[in-house]
Amino acid sequence: MEEYYSYFLAVHIVFVISWMAGLFYILSLFIYHTEAQDKPEPEKAILTAQFTKMEATLWKIIATPAMLISLFAGISMLYLNPGLLQADWMHVKLAFVVALLIYHFICQNIVKQLKNGVYKMSSFKLRLWRELATVFMIAIVFAVKLKDAVDWIYGLVGIMGIALVIMFAVKIYKRYREKKGE
Repeated sequence: MEEYYSYFLAVHIVFVISWMAGLFYILSLFIYHTEAQDKPEPEKAILTAQFTKMEATLWKIIATPAMLISLFAGISMLYLNPGLLQADWMHVKLAFVVALLIYHFICQNIVKQLKNGVYKMSSFKLRLWRELATVFMIAIVFAVKLKDAVDWIYGLVGIMGIALVIMFAVKIYKRYREKKGE
């Protein structure tokens, strides 16, 4: 069975990339969908219908299947190499994976809300929310790639620093858009 580990690893990497792409794109759709509510009719209705369709398709055909295949491949790798569960870096990775799963299901709830015409988050908050996926991705990649090479306190401070830089960049972009009149 150990000879299959590399195959599961390759599948895991491909579908994690697909899952992250789905998460990044769905948030962009949420932002545009929310901003479409400020448009005059009939543009608002046309855009709302189109974004609702795009969100449903992306979620059902790309994001959720990619998440499920990523999990299947990851669990298969742990089954084939249970010693990984003894490593501290794996505990850190799995904690961020759990956080990413929670994020995924919150996004799924937003898909349903928008489909039903419920807009709880502004486009600005959705932009910040989108960047949280980036923070999770960076944390997971660094935990896996660097393993025990980085002191976890420095890693945590670094991730918080990245999150702050991203939030600052989103605020600057918001000001830029407001000045441009978008």
